[in-house]
Amino acid sequence: MRRTRGHLAGARRLAWPFGRIRASRLLFAPHDLRTADPTVAADIYAGYFALAGRTVNGHGESPFAIVPPSEAWAEALHGFGWLRHLRAADTAIARANARALVDEFLGQRHDREPVARRPRIMARRLMSFLSHSPLLLEGADHLFYGRFIRHVTQTAERLQLALAGAVEGLDRLQGLVALTFAAICLEGQDRRLRRIEAALADELERQIQPDGGHLSRNPGVIIDLLLDLLPLRETFSARGLEPPRGIIMAIDRMMPHLRLFRHGDGALALFNGMGPTPPDLMATLAAYDDARARPIEHAAYAGYDRLSAGPTTVVIDAGKPPSGAASIEAHAGCLSFELSSGSSRIVVNCGASRHGAPAQRLAARTTAAHSTVVIDDRSSCVFGLVLGERRITAGPSDVRVARQDGPDGIDWMASHDGYRRAFGVAHTRRLRLRSGGAELVGEDEIAAQPAGGPPAAPLPAAARFHLHPAVKASLIREGEGALLALPSGEVWAFEAAGHRVALEESVFFAATDGRRRSSQLVVSFDAAATPTLSWRFARLGAAGRRAAALAEETPAPAANPPEDLPPADPAPSP
Repeated sequence: MRRTRGHLAGARRLAWPFGRIRASRLLFAPHDLRTADPTVAADIYAGYFALAGRTVNGHGESPFAIVPPSEAWAEALHGFGWLRHLRAADTAIARANARALVDEFLGQRHDREPVARRPRIMARRLMSFLSHSPLLLEGADHLFYGRFIRHVTQTAERLQLALAGAVEGLDRLQGLVALTFAAICLEGQDRRLRRIEAALADELERQIQPDGGHLSRNPGVIIDLLLDLLPLRETFSARGLEPPRGIIMAIDRMMPHLRLFRHGDGALALFNGMGPTPPDLMATLAAYDDARARPIEHAAYAGYDRLSAGPTTVVIDAGKPPSGAASIEAHAGCLSFELSSGSSRIVVNCGASRHGAPAQRLAARTTAAHSTVVIDDRSSCVFGLVLGERRITAGPSDVRVARQDGPDGIDWMASHDGYRRAFGVAHTRRLRLRSGGAELVGEDEIAAQPAGGPPAAPLPAAARFHLHPAVKASLIREGEGALLALPSGEVWAFEAAGHRVALEESVFFAATDGRRRSSQLVVSFDAAATPTLSWRFARLGAAGRRAAALAEETPAPAANPPEDLPPADPAPSP
């Protein structure tokens, strides 16, 4: 219904000649904070376009005439974000090449292709053209200048019409950011600017939660939004205008929220669509971070918690899945966690596979791809096809969280009802991170809902702990535990009370060089017969003879095997 209303509104506006966006020149060029590589300019000049994880050789043809190897590659091509590499080269040949590619795009009307007319692609192309207009317009003739300005104004007009329809979520927010850029940078748009900045402030208030999280619950979205909002704030100041309060408040909320996910190696935790962490962009955002304080520990609105003790960090997903358009990239990872010690990540989630096949991307979103409990190999969320997109149509609706910070450590507990509809049970996870960070004790409980005793039929369940590819794992005492050797030289031990530990294959999607093979610790149990599973990670010390001796001397688990591990080091070995 919203799409139909948008089409009707667009047709009515096209038929009405008044109120169109008209401008004859550009006043400002916004700053592009995304990292540029001048060596890529030589590849583009040679006909090689490396976009969205795929590289295509045009063999002298226009890149817009090539059959795209993937949908993401086509979107990146028509978004023109790659212009920043040509601008970084700062050579006459790079400027001429950029102008020729843009001129071919405009002259052959490639902007009418379906992929180029998508709202998020129009928004990205509009911001790219405005940011890199000095590259394209320096030394250009009047004919190209006029054609370029007309395309910018037409794209802004089409994007504004598109936003009148069913454009939701991040696409709508980025579209409003692009329109605000256009209203600031184009001549004679002051009246339009007041309307658009008010709409942007309202949308930021709706999508950015009070603790700084986005409705999608994806940490990567925060990075993308900050890379657009920070230059927007600068552009307001460059024109002598006061930045809207909504933009300033959104930036101030998102900056500390981003630090919640950060591990010791600088990477962000892999939740709800987060892929590889771009270290260059994180360094750029750190330069804009005025409040260099401790990260927030509890984000109640976004549904995340952070436990920190000594060099040990635990980041936990403790929120309900997003709904509607915000759930396009959301995962079924409620109560999953990631564990790191210093600069070494130990337990992780598999991460997002943005450029893989649809089946691969969907597999990365399932509960089994997260470090949590899976019941009967089924996800805690249901993924349905809505308007051609895989959205979450059902999932946990009642998520309860409690934590207590004390001198001996941090106690944390949460539960969710994602399996109530299918199995009539709720999952409760309890964690205790001891002071000093040398030990993480956990307990998973599968309880009948409503309370009335355990389910009568067997209920197969598995607690999965996916390991980072750099962690070398080996079973000890015939599967009663495992030793984990970290790149830093530390050795950690894992045990589960009275249960066998299996070492199985896994896959890590969030590597910068693509998928990487990894492993996972799996503890299988019957949730009907044994509704409670206890387990523990403990730091043993540095690698070498000491760790091997500890492994040999550790007795077999008794009634409470977490107490059977050797004493954990109070601090990491030097």
